[in-house]
Amino acid sequence: MTGPRLTVWPVTGIGEIRPGDQLGDIVADACRAEPNGPLLDGDVLVVTQKVVSKAEGRMVEIDPDDPLSHKSLVEDEAVRIVRRRGDLIITETSHGFVCANSGIDLSNVERGYAALLPIDSDRSARRIRDIVRARLGVEVGVIVSDTFGRPWRRGLTDVAIGVAGVAAVVDLRGTPDSLGRTMQVTEVCVADEIASAAELVMGKSSGVPVAVVRGCDPSWMRDSSIGEIVRPPSEDLFR
Repeated sequence: MTGPRLTVWPVTGIGEIRPGDQLGDIVADACRAEPNGPLLDGDVLVVTQKVVSKAEGRMVEIDPDDPLSHKSLVEDEAVRIVRRRGDLIITETSHGFVCANSGIDLSNVERGYAALLPIDSDRSARRIRDIVRARLGVEVGVIVSDTFGRPWRRGLTDVAIGVAGVAAVVDLRGTPDSLGRTMQVTEVCVADEIASAAELVMGKSSGVPVAVVRGCDPSWMRDSSIGEIVRPPSEDLFR
């Protein structure tokens, strides 16, 4: 017996996003027909943080000639400074994310601007999902993704920072493993896994801000929140 088969493809043809653009309408129009669509019930749309931040006006002017001019924004966007090393600052954001530079990004944005994280990425994801449902008549999940580093491991990977209509974490505790033993601690962050799979077809420099993931387990399609992923301080062994 084989497991589920996933299909992942980039959504092409989306132009430059500007402040005030209704991202849900743009995604729905792009996915109405071939080669990006049509979408089906149970598909998951992965949308990069960068275009969400642009559409929501989360762009701040900085000095293009000063490579450290965005550092004051880092502290403004942080609720806690976790570590400093040279120019690198690891912070905790109001969302509960522990990440470099409060998630502020200078890549793939116009020179002289910095992109801040969306204020509420779950709300951003819900808005896109609701518009796609209204425009195309399909029930999809939406993940807002961003690129994060990971402690103790080199390299970057995309993770979920907002979710709607798809599980953030699937709890397998109490279910049997392949040998019949009951799993005691297994919780799978499927939203991060979906976001990482989507990044493989979007790339870091291709300018593709949306991907479709088809074939996810139907049981994952439910209401959820990014709060499922953020570990509370009481469970964090490293604070």
